[in-house]
Amino acid sequence: MCERLISDGHQVVCVDNFFTGTRRNIEPLLDDRNFELLRHDVTFPLYVEVDSIYNLACPASPVHYQHDPVQTTKTSVHGAINMLGLAKRLKAMILQASTSEVYGDPEKHPQTEDYWGNVNPIGPRSCYDEGKRCAETLFFDYWRQHRLQIKVARIFNTYGPRMHPHDGRVVSNFIVQALLGKPITLYGNGSQTRSFCYVDDMVDALVRLAATPDDVTGPVNLGNPAEISIQELARTIIDLCNSRSAIVCGKRPVDDPCRRRPDIACAEAVLSWRPRIGLTEGLTRTIAYFDRLLSEDAVRRSLLDDPD
Repeated sequence: MCERLISDGHQVVCVDNFFTGTRRNIEPLLDDRNFELLRHDVTFPLYVEVDSIYNLACPASPVHYQHDPVQTTKTSVHGAINMLGLAKRLKAMILQASTSEVYGDPEKHPQTEDYWGNVNPIGPRSCYDEGKRCAETLFFDYWRQHRLQIKVARIFNTYGPRMHPHDGRVVSNFIVQALLGKPITLYGNGSQTRSFCYVDDMVDALVRLAATPDDVTGPVNLGNPAEISIQELARTIIDLCNSRSAIVCGKRPVDDPCRRRPDIACAEAVLSWRPRIGLTEGLTRTIAYFDRLLSEDAVRRSLLDDPD
């Protein structure tokens, strides 16, 4: 996202507490005069001068957001309040990276923006699901009460280079396991379905949404409508990695959605956007990134020693 905004001619202030991100991901930008890095947590107020705000803050994988569920909720709720307050003071556009998790384990398929969802408010995933739902509420209340210029994107599973090798999400898990020759772990029997969008396509959609007229608020589903089972994804990654990894099944997590696929008719109509990079091409690029990463001894040793 930072690279894209700079290439479009913007000056960028990147704010990160590096809980899930890594400094190496933005190292190529550190010497760019249009880039500034602030190590900061959005649960605390932020005082900067900007024209637009992209609020992407919050760990997105179950491993990370369940590690400290109270902090996860604070990041979504307190973070939204702080960023909305900043946008109000500056009269700036603010975009919220919401999530397909607001739909929970959906009873409607594919999911459209007018579907209110099927969410467990007290389960182990609730810190993320309900935190993001509350953030959407805050954004629309600021829009109604203060006429703030808001954009809300509901992001479906995104993947690509620079994911953390210990990210805990299915694409990075499977690729690392396949490259190391470790068993690939399915939770349940792998019949759950997901839709995976390559990161370049997602960044393009967010930039397009941010550039829409003031009366376009969202929420807008952003994702790739191509649906695949988790078991099929595992077999595809094994093939692309030329791996001999076996597939093993573990216990399915609580409230894990059975199916997930976005209806992107709104994004097509409003943003003139549709994903361009198919799953095979995107996985091939992502596998190449992790293959290079695993060539580093320290990274490889940490993953080989990881019991998961």
